Amino acid sequence: MMQNKTHQIVIVGGGAGGLELATRLGKAFGRGTQAHITLVDKNRTHIWKPKLHEIAAGSMDFGDHEVDYMAQAHWNHFTFRIGELRGLDRQSKTIELAPYVDSDGLPVTPTQHIAYDTLVVCIGSLSNDFGTQGVQEFALRLETQHDAKQFHSKMVNACIRAHNQTADIHQSQLHVAIIGAGATGVELAAELHRTTREVVAFGLDRIDADKDIKVSLIEAADRILPALPPRLSAATQALITRLGVQVLTQAKVTEVMSTGVRLADGRVVESELVVWAAGVKAPDFLKDLGGLETNRINQLVVNDTLQTTRDADIFALGDCAACPCGDAAGGRAGMVPPRAQAAHQQASHLFLQIKRRFANKPLKPYHYKDFGSLVSLGKFSTVGNMMGGLIGNNLMIEGYFAKAMYLSLYKLHELAIHGFLKTSLYTLARMITKQTNPTVKLH
Repeated sequence: MMQNKTHQIVIVGGGAGGLELATRLGKAFGRGTQAHITLVDKNRTHIWKPKLHEIAAGSMDFGDHEVDYMAQAHWNHFTFRIGELRGLDRQSKTIELAPYVDSDGLPVTPTQHIAYDTLVVCIGSLSNDFGTQGVQEFALRLETQHDAKQFHSKMVNACIRAHNQTADIHQSQLHVAIIGAGATGVELAAELHRTTREVVAFGLDRIDADKDIKVSLIEAADRILPALPPRLSAATQALITRLGVQVLTQAKVTEVMSTGVRLADGRVVESELVVWAAGVKAPDFLKDLGGLETNRINQLVVNDTLQTTRDADIFALGDCAACPCGDAAGGRAGMVPPRAQAAHQQASHLFLQIKRRFANKPLKPYHYKDFGSLVSLGKFSTVGNMMGGLIGNNLMIEGYFAKAMYLSLYKLHELAIHGFLKTSLYTLARMITKQTNPTVKLH
């Protein structure tokens, strides 16, 4: 590369990794002529994905945590373009964005073509319904802000509807069936136990919260939280069972219906709301993107430098990348798991590697460091295992210390995109507004 060239860096996807990378590159290079950084996303704002279950349950006001891409770009010297990735031309080194339309179907932006020297794809992941009948028609998901807001609205409406009807509350009413007992499903179940009762407490006195509101957690594996050690899975199941959550393990869902869920053994779990939180895959369009290599769940296959196997100028990180863990201290065999901590690590690594590309230096391999897993059970508890890759998954934590560690993960993300001063001010502002707002979002 020529040293006096303005490098065109395009980052597709403004999730945790993409936004952190764009912010760091903008701060480092955006003021001068060395590089022009463009972030592309199909949404206007960013929410840290592990917070979606809190938005869905109503325990977090998303307006307090949204990051506006246009403002973030202005403050940190990169460019933001709204639009969904539709095509990739590796010969001309351009990407194509589909036209962006508003909620009324009116065009906002035309088809856009953006040139790149270095392309980074980090568009995250979706839930995997494995072709299960009825999921597309009748199940809600928690993949985006819109999904979380939609579920919350339906949940509040269901409570108001039940309160105002003249007939008795049917057993399937106010029943939420959550399919998938990984972190998202378990966290949502715990949050719903609290927030649904708080919604009812705001004047919906015809609803008996303990009798009428039900949450079922359905898992095909033999235990919930299969990614965590068995002892923590058992402790979590005991806690949420005491809260009144019905836990069904070794229960494979064969059909989602408008009135509930059918299991492989013929049982039917009647429910008004069904949430699909099982499985992970990358978006389907990646398997046809520019002839790049993908795996069976549509992830872009990358080598240990995060470069795609068929194009050294295209990188991928986060949930949409199939990346080997590496063998450095703290690493482990296999592939990097789809976690926010991995996207954070990869964004930090790739920032340094792009600097090396500018200087025509060889890239260094990425090694995943497993700092464990944490699952928040709302105000009731937090469980997890810390620094698993370093000490062999032996340190298991619960309670207040685990909760503090869980919160610190989000603070690390905020520090990466806002810096210390803004993060401190945002945290203080939320603490103040929390004292004047309802304990649960009602709209």
